[in-house]
Amino acid sequence: MSEIPLTSSVSKGCFVFKSASKKRKRHVGVGGYLVDDSDENGSDRFRICQKLWETVQTNTEVIQDQLNKKVLDSLAEFIKKHGLGCSSDNWRQRARETPTAALMLGVNVPDHAMTFRSLCNLLQDSVTPFVVSVHAKECAAVKLLIQKVLEQLMGRGVSVDEEQEDDTALLQRTQCTISALCQWYKTVTKKCTQVFPQRTESLTNSDLPQSLPVVVIFKDFEAFNSQVLQDFILICSRYTQELPFIFIFGIATSPSAIQHRLPHSVSSLLCIEVFHSLSCTQHLASVFDKLILNSQFPFKLSSRVIQVLVGIFLYHDFSVQNFVKGLQFSMLEHFKSQPLSMLCCQKQEALLSAKTLSKKNVERIRHLPSFMRYVETQEPQEQVQLLTNDEHVKEVCQQLLKNLHKYHKNYYPILQCLHSLTSSLPKFPLGKHIRELHVSCIEKNLWETEEYDSALQLLRILAKDELVAALRKCAEILKSTKILQNVLQQLEDFIGRLEALEGVSSEDSSGNGIISGKMEYQRTDLFQLQKTLLEKESRRTKRMNPFEVLRSQVIEFIDSLVREYLTPAELQPLNEVCYYNSSGVLRQRLNVTPRTSIQAALSHPFYYLQNESLKTDAGTISSAAPDLCIVYKLHLECGRLINLYDWLEAFLTVMSAAEDQDTNSEECGKYDSLKHARFIQAVSEMEFLGFIKSTKQKTDHVARLTWGGC
Repeated sequence: MSEIPLTSSVSKGCFVFKSASKKRKRHVGVGGYLVDDSDENGSDRFRICQKLWETVQTNTEVIQDQLNKKVLDSLAEFIKKHGLGCSSDNWRQRARETPTAALMLGVNVPDHAMTFRSLCNLLQDSVTPFVVSVHAKECAAVKLLIQKVLEQLMGRGVSVDEEQEDDTALLQRTQCTISALCQWYKTVTKKCTQVFPQRTESLTNSDLPQSLPVVVIFKDFEAFNSQVLQDFILICSRYTQELPFIFIFGIATSPSAIQHRLPHSVSSLLCIEVFHSLSCTQHLASVFDKLILNSQFPFKLSSRVIQVLVGIFLYHDFSVQNFVKGLQFSMLEHFKSQPLSMLCCQKQEALLSAKTLSKKNVERIRHLPSFMRYVETQEPQEQVQLLTNDEHVKEVCQQLLKNLHKYHKNYYPILQCLHSLTSSLPKFPLGKHIRELHVSCIEKNLWETEEYDSALQLLRILAKDELVAALRKCAEILKSTKILQNVLQQLEDFIGRLEALEGVSSEDSSGNGIISGKMEYQRTDLFQLQKTLLEKESRRTKRMNPFEVLRSQVIEFIDSLVREYLTPAELQPLNEVCYYNSSGVLRQRLNVTPRTSIQAALSHPFYYLQNESLKTDAGTISSAAPDLCIVYKLHLECGRLINLYDWLEAFLTVMSAAEDQDTNSEECGKYDSLKHARFIQAVSEMEFLGFIKSTKQKTDHVARLTWGGC
């Protein structure tokens, strides 16, 4: 019996490694960024912030659907009219004309995505399942455009049974041509009529192919290559008998963009109808009324923050979606930075939170500037209680929160009434939009401004019918809010007394109106109008008729309402709980300046790389800095034109300091191919960043493009 040789092998084995730490890695959720272990109210603030965030999202979508409902319904009717095989449209099919809708959406490009998403859902639910939306960046050539159309259509056919799904998968592997699409369309529509016969009972056999139109949406029409559009339209026009194509052009500028991008030979193949969506300023006004000028929404914005958000909207992108994102960022920043924001919620929940305030939060309330001003207005004994007794502070805090909610509930109806009175005045002294009036009211005492005095002077010369119509609008606003009933009764009393006046007809009081018979067609400015009217008032006798006396009483009543209810928000105690006022942080985050950030990074790389060797004094260059930073700092010392050889010599001098070479030695300043390549790479990066450009004015020179670097 032979012995079996003993062998050892390491090809197979089991190795066990024990973990040094038994603690499992904790996954940080979304709330982990707001909730801190040392913060006892972090979870409550995150919950309230998340609830308000969802409210903003829901209200924004509802407003978007309401505003776009009219134009989307018009588009759906247009597609039904041209795509359901009407006999009146047969001549268009014979003439190879494709029905086309030019949807004018405006320059607020970031808002277009939501509009197209709603349009696609509406068409797929009520008109046809064959809806395709394409972007210009995905369709650089005609082949790619056709491929994109086929890919989306193959996946959106009416799914009937497993055999059809197999056919769809087979068709997706075929060649991407319109003829293949025609064959697939015939198969799908035939099976669709077999499964849904009630949908096609009213259609004849000749009309059956047009019962389900194929809608192609060009989301950014101006961005498409004109040659790609021309070729695609020409190809589709040859298949109008087999495929009922309908195009929708999403246009941001004007309808003339179609003529600019398509020649007459191509545009004549389109039967174009223009549709206009609601302007972005009207959309912003609706969002402003729903989210900001609403007492039920507890989170508020200060005047400076509103000015930053509206400024970005008006001077950058006209995007309501970006405005809403700015509002959400403000809300997130407020709940992150303000520990007392747990009181920024509905009234009952805020009162319950105020009852259970911790000692730390009570001290935070005592340090609020608005609360400190409130303490200074109290009696000495009350001041001692507010500064020493925590329970008393909780009780006072509850009362102040009630007053704050009552202030908001009364503020917005009076604001709307004042806007309805002054929005039709010449030159709009208090602003054309209600947001402008709102900013003026929460920023300072409105009645101390010259614009308010001008508005009152113009209101004092209103005619009887104009004044009655304005007061009726105010009464309707107060009726819809169902608050301030005493104010509503006084307004109705004034309206009744004005209508009951005898001997003062509209002709008699029209001389006091803003637009008189002789001045109706006279061109003048507000200053001249005021001067003329004041001169007329000065020449009059001091005796006033009953209408003028009553009109003066009405204006005084309106002035008293403004002084009572439209006080600045910063004067309200505990306003810091609800109002976010860090406009600088918001401007830094939303209205960024990329070039300034790049210049700061190249001038002070230590703050970005956190390397101690990069710390330098002002005006010096660290030899340990990256090549790009060295080249950038050297170019700041040059003029309009930079000599590349001198620039290279200076770069080599700095590099020699990094290698501890003697600056007076012969080796200093000499360069090898590696240093030369590093310099060329740094200069190329400078040109890519936009700091320099090549020039033909001088040989071996580049032109400097930026000035005033950090």
